[in-house]
Amino acid sequence: MARIYISVGSNIEPEKYLRNAREALEAHLGALCLSPVYQSEAVGFEGEHFLNMVIGADTELDVAVLVTLFKQIELDNGRKPGAKKFSARTLDLDLLLYGDQVCQAPVELPRAEILHNAFVLWPLADIAPEEVHPLAGHDYQSLWQAFNKQSQRLWPVAFSWDAAPAK
Repeated sequence: MARIYISVGSNIEPEKYLRNAREALEAHLGALCLSPVYQSEAVGFEGEHFLNMVIGADTELDVAVLVTLFKQIELDNGRKPGAKKFSARTLDLDLLLYGDQVCQAPVELPRAEILHNAFVLWPLADIAPEEVHPLAGHDYQSLWQAFNKQSQRLWPVAFSWDAAPAK
C-alpha cells in the first residue's frame, strides 16, 4: 500500500468539479483525506480564480494506472484533451506524491510544483504536516512555514461537501 497525494483544482464551475472529483476518487480509491479548500489567482495566465485542495489516499494501484485514471476522470468531467497548460479548466488532477518514490516517468515524482506553488504546498501541509519531502528532506509544515507567501495570493474558503455532485 502506498500513501498518495493528489492536487485537485478547477476554475470552471469549481464547486461542481471538486465535488465530482471527490466522488470519483472515492469510488476508485476508497477512504480519502481531504485538505481544506483554498481559492487562488490563476498562475501563468489571466483567468478566473481557482479552487484548489489536496486529497490523500492509500492505494495498491501503480503510478501509471493512477495517471491514466486521473486523466480519465478529467475527461469525464469536461476537460478538453490537448488544452494549453496554462488555461482555464473544469478539473485538474495531478499526482503529487506516491509514498517516497522519486521518478521521472510516467510522471515526475515528487511533483516539482509542491515546492513552488502555494495552492499545492499549503493544503499538503494541512493534511501531511510531518511527512518529509523525499528530495528536499524537510517536512511539509516546515516547507510551508518557509514559503514566500507574498509570491502567490491564496486564501481559505468555506466549502460544503453536502451538495449533490453535478453530472
